[in-house]
Amino acid sequence: MCMRKNMFSLLLVFLTTTACTAQKKYGLYPVAFYNLENIFDTQHDEGKNDYEFLPTGSYHWDENKYTNKLQNMSRALADIGTDKVPAGAAVIGVSEVENAHVLDDLTAQPALKNRGIRYIHIEGPDKRGVDCALLYNPRMFTPKKWFLQPYVYENGDTTRATRGFLTVQGEMAGEPLTVIVCHWPSRGATGYFRDIAGKQVRHLTDSILVADSNQRIIVMGDMNDDPDNDSMAKFLGAKRKMKEVGKSDFFNPWWEVLRGQGQGTLTYQGGWNLFDQIVFSRSLLDVKERKEYSHLTLYAWHIFRRDYLIQQEGKYKGSPKRTTAGGTWLNGYSDHLPTVSYLIKEMK
Repeated sequence: MCMRKNMFSLLLVFLTTTACTAQKKYGLYPVAFYNLENIFDTQHDEGKNDYEFLPTGSYHWDENKYTNKLQNMSRALADIGTDKVPAGAAVIGVSEVENAHVLDDLTAQPALKNRGIRYIHIEGPDKRGVDCALLYNPRMFTPKKWFLQPYVYENGDTTRATRGFLTVQGEMAGEPLTVIVCHWPSRGATGYFRDIAGKQVRHLTDSILVADSNQRIIVMGDMNDDPDNDSMAKFLGAKRKMKEVGKSDFFNPWWEVLRGQGQGTLTYQGGWNLFDQIVFSRSLLDVKERKEYSHLTLYAWHIFRRDYLIQQEGKYKGSPKRTTAGGTWLNGYSDHLPTVSYLIKEMK
């Protein structure tokens, strides 16, 4: 007899990732987010302020550095989710990607190409030229519709256009699933501008649910705020506890990870923040704790860590190992760590 606690001890493969509890089988689907920290090619994009990432720029960004960045990020992306599912993630939202050319080069790396990883990307208006994208394994997720919902300043400002909300609607495990990938305004702006983002994403998700009450919705991204900041907790309505989640609200498991466990995804002045969040609509929760998993249900979550992602020595020991720090190229990964969650569903 197989016990539930042994579910993840079984080494099985992609859609046959199974375990038995009372002779039942389950599929497990990793869903992740990762800020790739300035993955630029070496060419100038007209109209974009990407001059730092040119061979003549301050980062002296040449083909060797670009190639190493691609290899490093593809390694990390391929490893995400393999703690529990050998085939890796079903979907990974990413931010700070320059353009489709970079995504072509990234998904052509052997670690991702061998899995058939594809991407969805829409060029956005950000002046620095960074966008969000969704990487996906077509054997686990089928996209059907996507669009970029713009971030709109409440005062009508059009001179500081920034990243919109990449919205991808598709199907996972036979169920409708919407994934919204975000990169909210930076900490260089006041919290007011991230509050606007929270309001606008909530309006978007409310509209999606009005159009189709069966939609399961995941909002993910680098929010540039912690889970208990107003943009997430108040304006998006992402709650700390499942029992607090209303019909149109979200559950934010990272609130407890940060405030209860003291873990984060990036460091600042010696402390941890957790800007990289994945939150879940009520339709993806086991709110009655029946453990039936007859529909896609949030099962587990964690910050993805590997030794190679962490600075092992020096002033920033213990922090994420970034590509460049203090003007020195470290040949690292990102100043953020990825987050990953797992959806589960009984296989009939």
